[in-house]
Amino acid sequence: MSEHNIVEEFVAVLRKAPKVALFSHVSPDGDCLGSMLAIGLALEKMGKEVSFYNPDPVPSNLVFLPGSSRIRRQLPSPQPETLLFVDCTDLGRVNLSISDITDLSTVLNLDHHISNQYFGRVNWVDSQASAVGELALTLINRLGVEIDSDIAANLYTAIVTDSGCFQYSNTTAQTHRLSADLMDKGINISDIHHRIFDQKPLSQIRLLQYALNGLEMCAEGQLALMTLSTEDFHKSGAEQELSEGLVNHARSIAGVEVAVLLKEVGPQEIKGGLRSNLWLNVNEIAAQFGGGGHNRAAGFTFRGTLAEAKQRIITAIEEALRLGRNH
Repeated sequence: MSEHNIVEEFVAVLRKAPKVALFSHVSPDGDCLGSMLAIGLALEKMGKEVSFYNPDPVPSNLVFLPGSSRIRRQLPSPQPETLLFVDCTDLGRVNLSISDITDLSTVLNLDHHISNQYFGRVNWVDSQASAVGELALTLINRLGVEIDSDIAANLYTAIVTDSGCFQYSNTTAQTHRLSADLMDKGINISDIHHRIFDQKPLSQIRLLQYALNGLEMCAEGQLALMTLSTEDFHKSGAEQELSEGLVNHARSIAGVEVAVLLKEVGPQEIKGGLRSNLWLNVNEIAAQFGGGGHNRAAGFTFRGTLAEAKQRIITAIEEALRLGRNH
């Protein structure tokens, strides 16, 4: 099915639905929350009954998003027939399985990850988009809803966070055009940037200190790796979501092609975040561990100890770097 037909089917399902439940992924970020909230607010302007779901709390730097106080950590009951998943590669990203979805449900899947599993009845997946926010903006326009300042603030947050303030390689001319359109809606971008990027809890800075204390350089300086144990989180007083973005401190080291943050989230459970700078496809590396994401940003979950995870990921990345150099 062509992208045009997919978009038309997406729009048709939403126009017909009286009630819609929106879902976004665990460890929520600006893209998944901003996109979900923007779509939900737009659907409400169409007279739809909307519910918002995320398994985890809203990060402190994103509570300013219009509508964020309405996000619930309990599944909607009764479950609407139309379910829209935003920025989720698979149901596991929402801590759900197919058994949690009723047979009568129509599942819509809106995403930009190259590793998406196409789990919906209608799958609108564009891996070229810098953020799901770009797709959400297109969807809202196709639904014929006028974008107000609240919707615009959510969409701008989605795009500015997942494009790394327009620094990442996924940023295109279209990304800037869409952002300019949102700025024309009267949003205060200096306030948005200040809330997202400049207001960090002291516990997050302390967590960064622990991450940098454990910094290791491998592969002749091309790989920078940081680790965080459960004890580090306890000593810093930081919640798990405050580790978001710390890996970029390692990525910014001169000469580094790939950066890794491994964090211990439970007994024998390690979450890994991978970021690359110029050429290494970290999505392929994450896939070796059952994860995925984008070419330059991906993640995975490892069952084992922190030491085991570190050994395995270093070996995999060093091999990928060696093969890349040989080609």
